[in-house]
Amino acid sequence: MYTVEEFRKTRDEAVAEIKKQVSFQPDIGIILGTGLGSLVDGIEMVGTVGYETIPHFPVSTVESHAGRLLFGNLSGKKVVCMQGRFHFYEGYTMHQIAFPVRVLKALGVHTLVISNAAGGMNPNFAPGDIMLIKDHINFFPGSPLIGPNDDELGDRFPDMYEVYNRGLQKMAKEVALEQRLRLQEGVYVGLQGPCLETAAEYRMLRGFGADAVGMSTVPEAITAHHAHMKILGFTIVTDMGLPDNMHPCSLEDVISTASRTEPKLRDLIAGCVGRMTT
Repeated sequence: MYTVEEFRKTRDEAVAEIKKQVSFQPDIGIILGTGLGSLVDGIEMVGTVGYETIPHFPVSTVESHAGRLLFGNLSGKKVVCMQGRFHFYEGYTMHQIAFPVRVLKALGVHTLVISNAAGGMNPNFAPGDIMLIKDHINFFPGSPLIGPNDDELGDRFPDMYEVYNRGLQKMAKEVALEQRLRLQEGVYVGLQGPCLETAAEYRMLRGFGADAVGMSTVPEAITAHHAHMKILGFTIVTDMGLPDNMHPCSLEDVISTASRTEPKLRDLIAGCVGRMTT
C-alpha cells in the first residue's frame, strides 16, 4: 500500500514532466470515451503530451483510445483533454485509473467533463442518443479512495450527495435546447467488464434504477468529486440492452454508433465549456 508521501511524489513528478513539455494552465478537463477521440477537432491546440512520456502515467491498451493529453482553447476556455482513458478490465488498479484525474487537479483543473459510450437500458432510449448523467451506481469491485487519505485533496468520507453538478446539468439542458438536440438524462452504472451484460444482468440493473451501463466513468467521477472538482457527464448510447429484445453487439458496432453521434456531442460540450466560469 502506498503512503500519502509516495503518492504526492509520483503526482508531482508527473506534473513536472507535463509542465516541462507544455507551458499552459488549463481550467477545464475533458475525458473522452470509446470512439470519441475526434472530439478534439474543435480545440485550438497549444501542445500535446503522450502518456508514455509522463512518469507513473498509465498507457491505454484499448484500440480506440489514442493515449495523449491535448492542451488548448475551446470556446474561449483553457482546456486539457484526455484522448484515451484507463479501465479496470485492462488490469489497472483503481489508484492507477484515478491517477490522471489527480494530475489534472494538480495542473489547475477545477471542472471535469466526462464522456463515455455505453449500453442503454431505458426503453425510451435509442442507439445514438446522448444521455446527461445525473447520478451513478458503483458496481466496481473497489474504490479509488481505498487506502491512506490525503487530507489536502479531500475528506476521508466524502459526501456523494451531488457528484454531478446540478448547475452544470441545468446549463447542459439549456445548451441542448438551443442546439435543438434531444438530450436524454439518467443514471449510469459502472461495471468492471470487459464482457457485456447478459439479459438477466440487464434486467437486474434496470431494476436497480440504471438507465445506461458501461465500464468507466465512475472511478474518475469519485476521484474528481473527492477533490472538490465540478463534474459534468455525458453518455452516448451505442446499443440497447433490453432483456426481452436482445441482439448481438460488437466493439465495431459501438465505435460506429459513437462516431456517428460524436459531432452532436462535440457541439454540446463546446457549448457547455463556453458557458463555464473560470
